[in-house]
Amino acid sequence: MGDSKKITLKPTYADKPWLKIYDELGLQSSFEYPKIPLFELIDRAASKYPDSSAAVYMGREYTYRELKSHVDRLASALAELGVNKGDVIGVQFWNSPQFIISVYGTLKAGAIVGLFNPLLPLPDLTYVLKMSGAKAIITQDSKLDEVVSIKSETKLEQVIITSLKDYSAEEEPEIKEIQDALQLRNLISTAEPNPPKVEVDPTQDLAVLIFTGGTTGVPKGVMLTHYNLTTNIIQTFGPTAGIIMEAYQGEFAVLGCIPFSHIYGFTCAMNLALNWAGNLLLVPDPRDNEMIYQLVKKYNPLFTPAVPTQFMRLAETKGVDLKELLGTIPFSGSAALPPEVSKTYEKKADILVSEGYGLSETSPVTHSNFVTILKGVGIDLNLPLKLGSIGIPVPDTEVRIVDLETGTQDMPVGESGEMIIRGPQVMKGYWPTSGNGLRDGWVYTGDICKMDEDGYFYVVDRMKDMINVSGYKVYGRVVDDVLYEHPAVSRAAAIGIPDPKRPGSERIKVFTRLREGYEPSKQLEEDIIRHCKERLPPYAVPKFVEFKEDLPLTATEKIFKRKLREEEIEKQKTRSQAV
Repeated sequence: MGDSKKITLKPTYADKPWLKIYDELGLQSSFEYPKIPLFELIDRAASKYPDSSAAVYMGREYTYRELKSHVDRLASALAELGVNKGDVIGVQFWNSPQFIISVYGTLKAGAIVGLFNPLLPLPDLTYVLKMSGAKAIITQDSKLDEVVSIKSETKLEQVIITSLKDYSAEEEPEIKEIQDALQLRNLISTAEPNPPKVEVDPTQDLAVLIFTGGTTGVPKGVMLTHYNLTTNIIQTFGPTAGIIMEAYQGEFAVLGCIPFSHIYGFTCAMNLALNWAGNLLLVPDPRDNEMIYQLVKKYNPLFTPAVPTQFMRLAETKGVDLKELLGTIPFSGSAALPPEVSKTYEKKADILVSEGYGLSETSPVTHSNFVTILKGVGIDLNLPLKLGSIGIPVPDTEVRIVDLETGTQDMPVGESGEMIIRGPQVMKGYWPTSGNGLRDGWVYTGDICKMDEDGYFYVVDRMKDMINVSGYKVYGRVVDDVLYEHPAVSRAAAIGIPDPKRPGSERIKVFTRLREGYEPSKQLEEDIIRHCKERLPPYAVPKFVEFKEDLPLTATEKIFKRKLREEEIEKQKTRSQAV
């Protein structure tokens, strides 16, 4: 017989090849998760670190003792207003002490927090109020007329308002009650800090109801339990907590520049800080670069969670050292971070931006790049960084890549398919039915991903953003990444628009915002297309380039591709009607 050849089998998803990364990093890959109410985070922090800074808001600082007192008073006030266990209370405004107090006061009253985006247009606000059956809403004073105009269409009994200046250094000394609403400050100041004693089953009782477009675009209410949310904090940061948090507990800051009304900001900024008694640096407007810069320069946060658009904006800030804009451990979520942006930060600031992944249905974090997190605090384990990867699954999380047609067959390692996830952070279901939206406990993400043999995962594209060019599948994310490599491109978005000559097929159009020093021209347009031809297969090369000073953004600062596509389709209709 000839020499036998050793056959090396590729790992399977069931093998969880990412676990060897945990071993190499010396990190714990599984935990016992305490079954506690989410509001215990603030109680615990206030008990252990009562005089530590809990929040900074527009020139005013709060200790954990002060913050807990406000939370307890609001819980008492809500109970006096008739709020009972299981009621939904909408919370709708910017990052602020009011937001934290409203969330945790609502939970202490036994109610469910309805996380509502402060930028919701009136029809969408009407929809989420009706769907959730919210009994009350705590919102900004500028929204009062809108809310009152639709109150009769909903189950709202109380409207509670606050202003931007409330709880800031510029707070008005007195505030008057107005018709149709209660003032949050007055409500809190007149209540006793004696919250009701409500029995909470953390694994079954809902803490948060957050509305998301999901994978179909139809808004759905994601039901997250107390256990989902407290577990996810440990999953996300617990593996590194023994190395990082124990040294900083009670003495570190977290930049709160991503909206807490979005699950990413809710867990990875607000709840992260409260869990380890950190100081939240509150930024009401996520686009306020100057406020972000001043807070980071003064407090040097340990964690700077942000979205790719914010990192891109910061990289373009003139006259400052990028190191001063990021703190110790910057990490990116909510949307794919272009590798070129990561390289920019590594080159200019010698800082790596760690990328993770999550979605509302998973509280949200399912993947994290622990290698870059540890490198942020000076621990270099000489492991591959793998720019462009969302990292490996967080502890106790199962992940598979399945075929797009049936969603039942595992794809070979290295090949793309839909990512599905199962774990203790996965939602209870879509409102109001337990299990609705899950298949045997698995949530289908709607994201096209792949896993390499080391267990690192990569997002290729959103299923709904995939472009069909004469039967060829083109991933817009791939085109975007190529565009970011062009020296003139500051922002980029590739979309598919209907091809009038080939029904059912699409053509690729890209929108770009140019860097300073570049001007729109036919020559630059041709150069961008040439750049793409050198790096993409022929069918994936854009047919059109449009230069835009401002690309539309969602409330969470993602480039709003759906809006771009809808605008292009409307333009096509207008042109065809004119002909």
